[in-house]
Amino acid sequence: MTEAPTNALEVVHLDKVFDVSASFLNRVVYRQPRRLLHAVNDVTFDVPMGGCLSLVGESGCGKSTVAKLVTRLYEISAGEIRFAAGKSGAPLSAQMIFQDPYASLNPRWRVKNIIAEPLRELKLRDNEADIAARVAELLDIVGLNYADGEKFPHEFSGGQRQRISIARALASEPEFLVCDEPTSALDVSVQAQILNLMRRLQDELGLTYLFISHDLSVVRHMSDRIAVMYLGRIVEEAETELLFADPQHPYTQLLLQTIPNVNDPQRDREIVAGEVPSPLSPPSGCTFHTRCPLAQPRCKAERPELEHKPDGRRVACHFA
Repeated sequence: MTEAPTNALEVVHLDKVFDVSASFLNRVVYRQPRRLLHAVNDVTFDVPMGGCLSLVGESGCGKSTVAKLVTRLYEISAGEIRFAAGKSGAPLSAQMIFQDPYASLNPRWRVKNIIAEPLRELKLRDNEADIAARVAELLDIVGLNYADGEKFPHEFSGGQRQRISIARALASEPEFLVCDEPTSALDVSVQAQILNLMRRLQDELGLTYLFISHDLSVVRHMSDRIAVMYLGRIVEEAETELLFADPQHPYTQLLLQTIPNVNDPQRDREIVAGEVPSPLSPPSGCTFHTRCPLAQPRCKAERPELEHKPDGRRVACHFA
């Protein structure tokens, strides 16, 4: 009997470089060099089957680029992306839930047609009656009514639109969902509803998630493991509760300090100076050294490798 794979997704030494140079003529006339943006730099991680790995970090750290590389919306520059075999024997089918429920739905289509499109294009149902029945089932799964299928996206609230986005993603019967900040555009109370819905669907349908967010309080609710990114690289990865209880990298500690604490709103917090450096000209050595309170000369000269620790975490810091 063949053992089931432990990892649904394996990402190995993933790189993505964007050419953001001016046009060839402008470069010749003004003697400008080519400009390359290294958005993702040597990123390696695994997502366990049936689990949830979250990528977190500030805007511009590369986490959404990783999501689009995994779903092949971008072509990779280097590295490998390996999906395990699914129930059919083919690689796991993946879908994406986008950040903005206002922009990701066609405003000219009724909801029933938005959800039915994957069923028709992939020929997952034989006739229109079966398609209509499946649309009704998906609307019910995400907490909407069949009558809502007759409406247009603008007739719904933000949370309801995100439910429609989830129903559309589930229509193709994926086994792996890439969730690119699916709650960041929603109110806090609606965020909780969507997160609870996604947890329930994971348990009921056996889904695996790659979850992208800048909000550590959100990913704590969703994740088995968390990987923290800074300027295109993973700087720390650990099991969720271990990361919250004992963060090792100074950047992870900074992110945790930004989470509001209702029990101690006036607590002392160390202010980390400096802006996020431009990814077009990242600092030498450890890219966080320009903002790090622990920075030493070694940090400016030598880039720390992402090392495995005895407690199962990975950290890229000379002084972790």
